[in-house]
Amino acid sequence: MTASLNLFLIDEDPVFRLGLKIWLEQQPGYRVIGEASNTTDALTQLEKIQDTALEQAGDAAWADAAPRADVVVLDLGLGQGDPAQLPGLQLCCDLKRRFPTLPVLVLSAQGDEVLQAAARAMGADGFGLRSLPVRELAALIRQVVYPEEISRGGVPKSRLLALSKQPLARLRQSSLQQIAGAIADIETQQAQKPALWYGSVLAGRRRELRTARWLIQNLLPEASEPEATEAEDPVIDAAPIVSTAGPRETINREIVVANARTRVCEAVFRKLQYPLENSSGIPLEIDILRSDRARELLYTLLRAFEDLLDDVKTAQLPPGRLLDTVPDVLRDLWQKGVTDFFGRYYTPQDSGFEQPIATVLSQDEITVQQSTLSQIPEVGGLLAHLLFEEALIVDGTPYMATTPEALRRSQLILENLLLQTACAVMQPLLNRFADVESLKKGLYQRRMMSSRDIARFRNDLSWRYRWDHLVNEPKAIFESQRRFFALSPNGIQVQWVYAPRTAELENLGGAPYALTLALEARDAIAPRVRAVVSLVGSSLVYVLTEVVGRGIGLVGRGVLKGIGSAWQETRIRQRRRDEV
Repeated sequence: MTASLNLFLIDEDPVFRLGLKIWLEQQPGYRVIGEASNTTDALTQLEKIQDTALEQAGDAAWADAAPRADVVVLDLGLGQGDPAQLPGLQLCCDLKRRFPTLPVLVLSAQGDEVLQAAARAMGADGFGLRSLPVRELAALIRQVVYPEEISRGGVPKSRLLALSKQPLARLRQSSLQQIAGAIADIETQQAQKPALWYGSVLAGRRRELRTARWLIQNLLPEASEPEATEAEDPVIDAAPIVSTAGPRETINREIVVANARTRVCEAVFRKLQYPLENSSGIPLEIDILRSDRARELLYTLLRAFEDLLDDVKTAQLPPGRLLDTVPDVLRDLWQKGVTDFFGRYYTPQDSGFEQPIATVLSQDEITVQQSTLSQIPEVGGLLAHLLFEEALIVDGTPYMATTPEALRRSQLILENLLLQTACAVMQPLLNRFADVESLKKGLYQRRMMSSRDIARFRNDLSWRYRWDHLVNEPKAIFESQRRFFALSPNGIQVQWVYAPRTAELENLGGAPYALTLALEARDAIAPRVRAVVSLVGSSLVYVLTEVVGRGIGLVGRGVLKGIGSAWQETRIRQRRRDEV
């Protein structure tokens, strides 16, 4: 078994440190033993950790010596906003001077060659982008510690102080990959001998794709590092191997699937660093959590989801049986989230339960499955897309794996899956342990600590589920839509997408079915009612203005004319009397 690596993280961004820590610690072979946000804390903690480990290692009285840091992961941009701090490069140099044998991996937001050379000059043992996929970053960390190791997922020595891919090179590889996939799909259709007119269309498309491939190969630069073969460097998101020597292009399907999976999971991982305020207007169970605990729960579920993908892939299920396993996958994901988030053996002292909290919460599995997990949409399509490269249906149109439309929809489905599963994890806690003081202090937001606030929050959730069952869900079925919760820079928001739901509409009954009938009746009657109201309104306006109004006008004119005539006659009589 490969030895576990002890990591020390130095980064000013607590969200980045939290995500990296949760992600790496849930993989075998990685453990974060310390972290710091500034140079002073970093040097102080490292000196204490290394000295303590050295003392205990030489003392026979200590059966288990304290862990010693194996590698430092350092942000190159450290101290940019604080003149009192050592810059990241200077801190790297200081670390290598104080701890010559301690490897240092430098992460940078930009990958200029000047920065790479500067990091190398300051003694850095490795260099990578902060946006590097976590799987590749984990392999790079191990390669920095063990430069001679080139194993599955490892990084060759030639890539230690190089970026994983330059931006234009990444664009080139991604474009070639998509073009190769499209050409392979066209050739598959041509092999089926379609109609003559459609065969001509396919041949034209193939010529256009070959032209586009030629332009990309000649206009966009290749990666600065030598292209590795699959046996030498099977990085999970590497570009597929495309041969242009023969008349028929080939594509490595396993790498395409791995690339789609990695790109989707990494995109969601980055979006989890957005604010998690709920701006959807719909109460969610995770609203009661502090932002750091909510983010920790979502990171935990994302990592558990990737583990489940590996398990399903190892089981070698045929694609036709994948839909049958969706309930089991959702249940296992929920169980993993409960156990890892609350702890396998943690028991709140003031809860009144002697069993661990995870054991007690697991007793609500059937309730959670029926109320929440079974309602999460399109999980089967997501699994088929990420595991078997099956096309994903977007707005009624199938899109093949790694196309932008399929990747965006997969990302939306995964975000919704994580958010709703996180709500399902909190659901039994709010039912059983909502007012336990030790849990409130460790989990809840300060503004939701009182018993009254908790009761109000639970009532809002209860009303939301009733309203969804009676109104929102039947309406969405009738309108052929599905609701997804998504992560955005403005917090958690709702997105509605088109989804044919005829079968669900036919199975509706009771009050939800009555609502759809009411909606249909409204749609049928409303135009006629509006037409009648419009006609009546127009007629009333005509009568009031043309008939009544004119009549009133004539009467008024007569009255005024009579008053004027009487006044004129009075003046004439008065004048005659004056003359006499």
